Amino acid sequence: MIAELVSSALGLALYLNTLSADFCYDDSRAIKTNQDLLPETPWTHIFYNDFWGTLLTHSGSHKSYRPLCTLSFRLNHAIGGLNPWSYHLVNVLLHAAVTGLFTSFSKILLGDGYWTFMAGLMFASHPIHTEAVAGIVGRADVGASLFFLLSLLCYIKHCATRGYSARTWGWFLGTGLCAGCSMLWKEQGVTVLAVSAVYDVFVFHRLKMKQILPTIYKGKNLSLFLSISLLTFWGSSLLGARLYWMGNKPPSFSNSDNPAADSDSLLARTLTFFYLPTKNLWLLLCPDTLSFDWSMDAVPLLKTICDRRNLHTVAFYTGLLLLAYYGLKSPTIERECSEKAATNGRQNANGHSCLSDVEYRNLEIKPSFASKLENGIKNNVSVRTQLPSTENIVVLSLSLLIIPFVPATNLFFYVGFVIAERVLYIPSMGFCLLITVGARALYVKVQKRFLKNLIFYATATLIVFYGLKTAIRNGDWQNEEMLYRSGIKVNPAKAWGNLGNVLKSQSKISEAESAYRNALYYRSNMADMLYNLGLLLQENSRFAEALHYYKLAIGSRPTLASAYLNTGIILMNQGKTEEARRTFLKCSEISDENLKDPHAHKSSVTSCLYNLGKLYHEQGHYEDALTVYKEAIQKMPRQFAPQSLYNMMGEAYMRLSKLPEAEHWYMESLRSKTDHIPAHLTYGKLLALTGRKSEAEKFFLKAIELDPTKGNCYMHYGQFLLEEARLLEAAEMAKKAAELDSTEFDVVFNAAHMLRQASLNEAAEKYYDLAAKLRPNYPAALMNLGAILHLNGRLQKAEANYLRALQLKPDDVITQSNLRKLWNIMEKQGLKTSKT
Repeated sequence: MIAELVSSALGLALYLNTLSADFCYDDSRAIKTNQDLLPETPWTHIFYNDFWGTLLTHSGSHKSYRPLCTLSFRLNHAIGGLNPWSYHLVNVLLHAAVTGLFTSFSKILLGDGYWTFMAGLMFASHPIHTEAVAGIVGRADVGASLFFLLSLLCYIKHCATRGYSARTWGWFLGTGLCAGCSMLWKEQGVTVLAVSAVYDVFVFHRLKMKQILPTIYKGKNLSLFLSISLLTFWGSSLLGARLYWMGNKPPSFSNSDNPAADSDSLLARTLTFFYLPTKNLWLLLCPDTLSFDWSMDAVPLLKTICDRRNLHTVAFYTGLLLLAYYGLKSPTIERECSEKAATNGRQNANGHSCLSDVEYRNLEIKPSFASKLENGIKNNVSVRTQLPSTENIVVLSLSLLIIPFVPATNLFFYVGFVIAERVLYIPSMGFCLLITVGARALYVKVQKRFLKNLIFYATATLIVFYGLKTAIRNGDWQNEEMLYRSGIKVNPAKAWGNLGNVLKSQSKISEAESAYRNALYYRSNMADMLYNLGLLLQENSRFAEALHYYKLAIGSRPTLASAYLNTGIILMNQGKTEEARRTFLKCSEISDENLKDPHAHKSSVTSCLYNLGKLYHEQGHYEDALTVYKEAIQKMPRQFAPQSLYNMMGEAYMRLSKLPEAEHWYMESLRSKTDHIPAHLTYGKLLALTGRKSEAEKFFLKAIELDPTKGNCYMHYGQFLLEEARLLEAAEMAKKAAELDSTEFDVVFNAAHMLRQASLNEAAEKYYDLAAKLRPNYPAALMNLGAILHLNGRLQKAEANYLRALQLKPDDVITQSNLRKLWNIMEKQGLKTSKT
């Protein structure tokens, strides 16, 4: 128990500093934008959607079915919202629990000595776990490991009580349920059933390869055959159910996710796929270089036989075969007898026994709990079991290392990554056991005290180094910037791109732009980076450059709806309405088939339709606008905020004088967002129009209350006051609006109108002049400035503005009429005109 507690405490202590870390890396889609975590989403959706909140049967789904992990995120969200502290705390506590269970499992194999303690400490401190524990989405691996070990421990109890107690099938039921839970945390959890079978055959029954078939064929051990058959049936049932539930289709991935899978060369695919397990083992053995992402070109493809990395592959598989041969060969009894040793003062603690050949063949392992009849009462008494031999533990360690890793090898289906450190969380159990049992075997074999101490302290030093590396790596996971900077040397394209997003959020615009360009230097066709760079340029009013990068992004990924959306917005603002209309229409026709994030895609499509409707609205095509708005409502995803769309629906109906329909949509807008200011203003206008003046004023005042710094609110209220002939109050609102939004043309221009109508011509002139400066090529602004100058007696300036307005719009009747009147006045006063 002490070993378990100390190991768990170390696992807890090493990761305590991650509690202050932010959300990082994949956390955004799995947590921050995952609708399945929200209380308004029915919790049953978790069981129909993948880990990222996409319908599991959708063609673009990642097919990562982890409902129990998502459910744990939902509970976190219900308790602490999006505060990352509670999410990190749960991860750290789960890791501590897994460490304790792993140490208990090691005790069954290694005995109650310091080698068990060593195995537990090695697992607690291994740096490969950092991503799984410090990255919140890594909870899938940690949670799966928890139930993986519970299932394995239940099966060990089943083996120990089989044939002696009726409870044995209760333990087997626990094995199956925990295996199912492990799979529902993460897919690879189901492999515990295969590891359990290995334990039963090679550890509990100590069979060798050549003994398995005769045992089954001759029916020597029906209980073993029954248990293995049930494990096989349950495993097949779980896999079959999962395959059916995800639509009987494997996921599809992009070239950057798994470049080898997309390679046209069979040789390159074969060599690379054989090499990747070698690279993963090296990360377990020497986790010197770790990265948040190993996709793209982080591991270059092996394209030829001459690549020297093939030597690593040969060495890896040779070593693996030798270990397997060592563990599965028939034991040499004489050697076993000569290898008696004492651990913690007790002979045979290393698992070897001195038996004759006949005794070995007839050996029957006794259970941990046997029934004993005493005074007529059946009692359970503990019977010390013989510890497994080194060979037995090697076989089990190899199975624990290899079997859970098999789904990540691309052997049965292509996976969406090259290397993923968190996938090694469960296999690292086998690795830690293998290193520990190897060190123990060497310790037992050598005779000199100096060599024994050297082996022991070397193992302890390895654990210390692992712990130091974990502490250092935790520092990289403290925030996104440090994490992405640490990954530049492994995956520069992805790391620079993500770093650009972080720097942009910190308003370090020039550094962010440089980071995006660095990412594109390493991989020029990354659509996301091209789009992000375009967005950065657009937000800094570099519209021509932004359009260039949006077009490159679309060229790289023709389904990137957000690039079409922003392209259309820029074109619309530049007055290129026809080109903008075509762009929006093209975006609205893009299907979400095979897209990884259909929710984000649908949001962009809905926004495109919203902007297309606005374009029609501004052109006076209100029926067309309504048609587009209705299509947007049909296509919008659950997470889309619809208040602006509903408000524009109301505006279109208002323009068509369909007041009941307009009121309905204004109310819908306010229901979806009670503090939506535009809906307060537009609904206020409708109320005023229908004679409900007191109600209208309340909505205008509420809008001002919601945002007292928004000039547009004062402008609308001022217009209402003007219509009510409250001229002085209207003038005050107009001045307030123009002062607050002095750079917004519409606000300044309308404020000038209101001041003019209130007969405050001097103040009106000031704001007409400001409006003309904001849009110097807008004929209406110049004409109105000319008109107020005309009224204020500044005739020559008025003439200049009329003439400039006519240059921009020669056929404007009002400007022509005003100019003729002005000339008449100027001639009467003897002033020189441009006409003369």
